[in-house]
Amino acid sequence: MSHSVAGEPPSAGRRAAPSTTAVYSAAEWDLLTGLPGRVLVAAAAPGPGRPRRTVAAGLAGLDAVAAGRAFDSDLVRAVVAAIYARHDGASPPVDRLTDVVDLLAACRAATRVLRRADPADSAAYRQWVQSVAARVCRAATAGAEGLPPAPADRRFLDRLGGALGLG
Repeated sequence: MSHSVAGEPPSAGRRAAPSTTAVYSAAEWDLLTGLPGRVLVAAAAPGPGRPRRTVAAGLAGLDAVAAGRAFDSDLVRAVVAAIYARHDGASPPVDRLTDVVDLLAACRAATRVLRRADPADSAAYRQWVQSVAARVCRAATAGAEGLPPAPADRRFLDRLGGALGLG
């Protein structure tokens, strides 16, 4: 089950509630559903050598989370549905602020949990989570069209990709 590019129409005939979510404990499911938001917060946080973050950068991250609805991965779509169900009509939690070391440890833990997932679902989830951070970082330099991410952002994205087993 490879993922689709954001903006593509959803796959026909997909299940409403994937059975793959039943293999995760409540703590593991909380980890998988909480990680995209933690990544968004970390990517949007100010830091030395990082361009100033704007509302547009945060919105880009939220867009990247929502783009998971169009992935051709039952797992990614189930995670997005759980995120929206959890926060529907409520303010997003702000207690997810953690330092990068804790975030990277959570990414490694999620990668271990995903060893039980379909390999394509695992890859799609990990790529989707990294795309959330990449969109925030890209939006931070959007005012300077064509510029690559700031070196501090590049290091963050590289460390995140490594923790997710993508690099």
